[in-house]
Amino acid sequence: MPGAAGGVTPCGTYWEGRPPHGAAAAAELGGRAVGKASAASGTGPPERVGVLVVGSGFGGSVAAYRLAEAGLSVVVMERGRAYPPGSFPRTPAELGRALWDPGEGLYGLFDVWRFRGCDSLVSSGLGGGSLIYANVLLRKEAHWFVREELPGGGHESWPLTRADLDPHYDAVEAVLRPVPYPVDAEPYARTPKTLAMREAAERAGLPWSPAPLAVSFSPGPGAPPGPGLPLADAPYGNLHGVPRSTCGLTGACDFGCNNGAKNTLDHTYLSAARHHGADLRTGHQAVTVEPLEGGGYRVGYVVHDLDGGAVRTADLPRRHIDCDRLVLAAGTYGTAHLLLSNRARLPGLGPALGTRFCGNGDLLTFLYGRREAPVPRPDLGPVITGVVGVPGAADGGTGRGHIVQDGGYPGFLNWLAEGVRLAGGAGRLAAFAAGLALDRALGSPDGNMSGEIAALLGPGGGFPGVLPLLGVGRDVPDGVMGLRDGRLDIRWTTATSRAYYEGVRTTMRQLAAGMGAGYLDNPIWWWRRVVTVHPVGGAPIGDRPEEAVCDPYGEVFGHPRLYVADAAALPGPVGVNPSLTIAALADRMCTRLLENRPPRRAHWPVPAPATALSFAEVMRGALADGPKLTLRLTIAVDDVDAFVDAPDHRASARGEVVCEPLGGRLPVREGWFNLFVPSGLPGRRRMLYHLHLDGPQGRALTLTGRKEVGDDPGADLWADTTTLAVEIRHGRLGPGEEPVQAPLCSGVVRVGRLDFVRQLASMHATGPAPFTALSRFGRFFAGELWDVYGPGR
Repeated sequence: MPGAAGGVTPCGTYWEGRPPHGAAAAAELGGRAVGKASAASGTGPPERVGVLVVGSGFGGSVAAYRLAEAGLSVVVMERGRAYPPGSFPRTPAELGRALWDPGEGLYGLFDVWRFRGCDSLVSSGLGGGSLIYANVLLRKEAHWFVREELPGGGHESWPLTRADLDPHYDAVEAVLRPVPYPVDAEPYARTPKTLAMREAAERAGLPWSPAPLAVSFSPGPGAPPGPGLPLADAPYGNLHGVPRSTCGLTGACDFGCNNGAKNTLDHTYLSAARHHGADLRTGHQAVTVEPLEGGGYRVGYVVHDLDGGAVRTADLPRRHIDCDRLVLAAGTYGTAHLLLSNRARLPGLGPALGTRFCGNGDLLTFLYGRREAPVPRPDLGPVITGVVGVPGAADGGTGRGHIVQDGGYPGFLNWLAEGVRLAGGAGRLAAFAAGLALDRALGSPDGNMSGEIAALLGPGGGFPGVLPLLGVGRDVPDGVMGLRDGRLDIRWTTATSRAYYEGVRTTMRQLAAGMGAGYLDNPIWWWRRVVTVHPVGGAPIGDRPEEAVCDPYGEVFGHPRLYVADAAALPGPVGVNPSLTIAALADRMCTRLLENRPPRRAHWPVPAPATALSFAEVMRGALADGPKLTLRLTIAVDDVDAFVDAPDHRASARGEVVCEPLGGRLPVREGWFNLFVPSGLPGRRRMLYHLHLDGPQGRALTLTGRKEVGDDPGADLWADTTTLAVEIRHGRLGPGEEPVQAPLCSGVVRVGRLDFVRQLASMHATGPAPFTALSRFGRFFAGELWDVYGPGR
């Protein structure tokens, strides 16, 4: 399956046994990094560096080079491994091990996600998405830097212009060296799909142009192009130490270029960064972020054994590193998850966190050939060679604007086209789509799709006959990212972008007609879902903290020297392949960072305080041996957004417990309440209460309570959510601490119907957005109940 620039496909590399030629440098790089991290994880203070860059994609690599070149001490953390030329997969066995899921023992290049509104493909490796993108470097159209209202509320607001970015576009292009696909030079002029797309666009009356590609087609400036010609190293060297050669026209860009013809970030920015002293650490994944007193940040991270077995990331030992400046560039999903899961450690992150998500208008469809009119070979040439542009209303057209590009895939995957071509998408592809439908019906929010993809790849055999088309454009950035059971969750739908997608499909049908080919939607479009390889948003830039997470230069409001430098910072779709714009924004960020200007935080608007929520709860019942037991509590949530996003959904509890045999009224010295935490069983949740009580004569007691929420036979929702089983013990038992002694007593208390009405009436929110907070809390509560008791269960 092809991907546009910045996109990926469901396969990658896994080295079995001895690494292939050229992997020695990569192995040395990873080994050196692990050794240094181990030294930093001892009993002494954490290691401290000037700049920590989390992630090595288009934002992180640019930041690493710019800041290392300026003389700052820079460490780059990349969770994946290094991939030198010659190490990318070309056999079914290699493809089957090329996915990222440490809990399953998979440490490959491709990370496949499923969310409620879309499926998504991202990458894991030194160089990020550049390793498997389709090399297209296009500038965002000037008229698409908009400030406009969106359907259904919200807005898309870019706090800069094309003129602001043009100098930084120039700087990035000077390093990545994009050139138009050489359609007038042999043998590139004979690329069948390029000629067919150009002619089809002409018949449809659509503008076509060769794609600007970060690929070396000739051995040097001014030299004639040709496949397989040796490339000389840049003055800053090559971190892999493996020879490179020019494009071999194999259609394998999205599977990693074994020639090294792609000017990927490891060959360019990261090699230059290491030349200037940057420390590149593979197998390192950041998991926590917290500010330090006096400035700077402490980052907790884990180190993966990239050649080891199955180990969940949460089970790896935690290490720490301190830094003066922190650059988050772990990709849209990685950066958003880091910020959301550390919201309680980073107070003041505003309401815009998790907003403005979209897929950059990605739409994948297929053209299929007929006996009298076969489609051109997709495996000859780079993945993308040309661009058909359709303007939007902002620049003289209609709608929101989009582009369409030819796709491709290598010849060793021709058999995969069988499921698309035969019977309009029957076979394995239909089975794959059916599996997606089943998972959706079961309510899976996201998940690893390695097994489904392995089945889709099948046993081999078949023939060519399918040409992918790739649409990119300006869908509506109205998705919201949050956490669900500690995992990233996205609420986004194609519904508000329906007119946009219909426009893209119309253009693709016109190209199909111009080529005399059949047109086929991606099967997941039957459910109005899309696959995005360009997820953007979640920590958008903007002018004010009320509408953005970062200022126009990527610095997080309220958190000096914390930056976001990847697609999470985009406040809306780029409209074209976003890689160049991400890199240009990172370059602009670094220019401002290095100006050594006085801290701008004195001039920032003061971030609005968090919105709090509280409610009273009364539960009445009895101990097991008969005495009455009453709990009168006030549950207080200091920050509703942080409460909903946190995996443990913890609030404070205060009040009193009344039980005559225990001493009458027992005040709650300190208490905790957890709402809808996983129980360890599928489809079930728990509500937990943990109260430190002051008994008679200062005697310390601990009350623990649990509501089991699960869909059992019969109408049990009311009983589950209002019935609390309690145990009371001597002493102070910490939250989550396993008891070592039997309970002093136990019992059951319940919320009565009148007390429930009073509980609802007592619910109160205070702060800058009380109604929004009440609404979000209510949606969270109702959503969890639906997940447990809804029809899917």
